[in-house]
Amino acid sequence: MSSQLHITNGDVLTNKLSTLKLEGDIITWREMLCEGKTETNVGSESFWKTRFEFLNKNYKISKSWFIDKTLKEYRTLCNHKQEDRIVLWFDFDLFDQINMLAVISWLKTHRPYAEISLVSSEGDEDSLDIMGLGELTDEQLRKLYTNRTLLTQDDIEYADYVWQLYCSDNPIRLENLKDFDSFQFSHLSGAIEAHLMRFPTIRNGLNEVENNILRLARNAKPKTKLELLNTVLRNQGRYGFGDTQYERVITKLKPLFTNFNPVKLSKKGMEILEGKTSYYSCIQENDAYLGGALKYNFLYNSETNRILKL
Repeated sequence: MSSQLHITNGDVLTNKLSTLKLEGDIITWREMLCEGKTETNVGSESFWKTRFEFLNKNYKISKSWFIDKTLKEYRTLCNHKQEDRIVLWFDFDLFDQINMLAVISWLKTHRPYAEISLVSSEGDEDSLDIMGLGELTDEQLRKLYTNRTLLTQDDIEYADYVWQLYCSDNPIRLENLKDFDSFQFSHLSGAIEAHLMRFPTIRNGLNEVENNILRLARNAKPKTKLELLNTVLRNQGRYGFGDTQYERVITKLKPLFTNFNPVKLSKKGMEILEGKTSYYSCIQENDAYLGGALKYNFLYNSETNRILKL
């Protein structure tokens, strides 16, 4: 008698699925591996130590919270050894796609016998005419579940390979991946492209996420910091970041604003946005990691969409 386990992208979806009465237990993957240093050996002691240090330093997450919310749920996953069918529920954005790669990498090592299938949003991500799983109706979720994608061994190996590259110290290897279409991850190439655009641009030393915040501050003319935050959340493209992540970026960019009430860029902020000067002189930290790579060791050329090593 085969049994089933669901792994979801967060609490909102877990709560929705628990009302759908699908067969099997549900486990929530509570991490944001798209930010901070990552290690390839998902679930190992050094992996969690690295993650806790990053979350504690940058988001003031306490040890007790981390153990209670993330590690306990991970241990529950470790204890589910019997299920031979595992259903992954992950969205199209960078946040979810990186978590998905890590989970598949873990499953490849620890559940090699399991049949793995993937439920993900449908729609055109380029026009962003696409809704997150947590926003769908019960009926839409049931339909996606029925039509879920059964991953082949090649798909699983590929996801693990992309995860290894994401954790390596050189993003140029990720950039050289060209065979996404040969595998059943319809949103992965877009997410990796969005990831590469998080390295600082040659043009002004800010990355796409940071430039987007400045552009929206200038063009949308938000009246308060909260209004700026909400505008960014609605217009963030493929990133899928939450408000705490954007609050952290906005705080770092504070020297480029004269005011947040109403929101106004400083003279330097405007010059950087227009590419007349570079943000490099303002950088205080150079130990920021994106996966396994140091953010400020690379530059992104937005004209050729290529990464350069400094």
